[in-house]
Amino acid sequence: MRRRSLMALMAGIACGFTGPEAEAQMSSPNTSVHKPEAEAYQSPYALAFSCPQSDLAAGFDQTPWNDPQSEAMEPFAAWDATHARSPGAAWGPPARHYPVPRLPRQDEAYRRERVIFVAALHIGLAYQHHHLPSWAPPPGWPWLRVAAGVNGPGLDCSNFSAFVFNYALGLRLPTAIGMQAVQLSLEGPGGTGCQPVSRVHRARYGALLAALQPADLLYFRDRRGRIRHAGFWIGTLAGTPLILDSTDTRHRDGRGQMVPTGVHLRPFDEGGWYWRHFSHAHRLIGAEARACRPPGSFPEGDDRA
Repeated sequence: MRRRSLMALMAGIACGFTGPEAEAQMSSPNTSVHKPEAEAYQSPYALAFSCPQSDLAAGFDQTPWNDPQSEAMEPFAAWDATHARSPGAAWGPPARHYPVPRLPRQDEAYRRERVIFVAALHIGLAYQHHHLPSWAPPPGWPWLRVAAGVNGPGLDCSNFSAFVFNYALGLRLPTAIGMQAVQLSLEGPGGTGCQPVSRVHRARYGALLAALQPADLLYFRDRRGRIRHAGFWIGTLAGTPLILDSTDTRHRDGRGQMVPTGVHLRPFDEGGWYWRHFSHAHRLIGAEARACRPPGSFPEGDDRA
């Protein structure tokens, strides 16, 4: 069963981004593979946006944003055939580079909220090593085992961050986590011009929280010191610093309840796993202006080895 379109997920979603007074949790009624605990989980965290939903979703009712079968450049009919015997077949077809969207505003605050809005529409999506959220492999397709237990729609951490920026703003990031974590220039929106990326260095916990901005991408190291995870910085809501990521590892929320794997809001507590393994952050929106040369195309796939 393929994931419903983002337009379908927007129906009935409350809008707002900051403030503990928000009442409605933004969650996606998608059709990705869930375990029973994921279906039963109720997050204690609520997102609220200051921009109207109509502004945040501008253009998503138009082609190619309104069609999940247009998430890749190749025709939908070829998704189950083109990559079957290629290296990295488990990831399926790579994402298209989305065009420059027609936005009602260009200010940084609006663009940050638009990115978080798109990311939040994927809450509940399973963790899978795929490029596309709508990629539902046929039976017998090559698969990298994950906690979901079966193959089905989903995104891993760096494909999640890459797809969200691509869909929201037309900015395409490398999907390989190691490359994404070091890339300080990108093709501009829609593949034109050059987009600089600023690095936010690790600092004392309080100083870091003060320096981060919503939609910054946070990168994390494994026990061997290698960059192996990424997530979106949300900010501090109701006193809790939060990130939004897709992970195959279970973490506890502020109530001590286990958060299922996949795309969810999770606390960035001092002393917790995320803080202890934090490496650095990247800022795409509001990056420091500097001379920038587009890096060209990136190889698709995994670089965890």
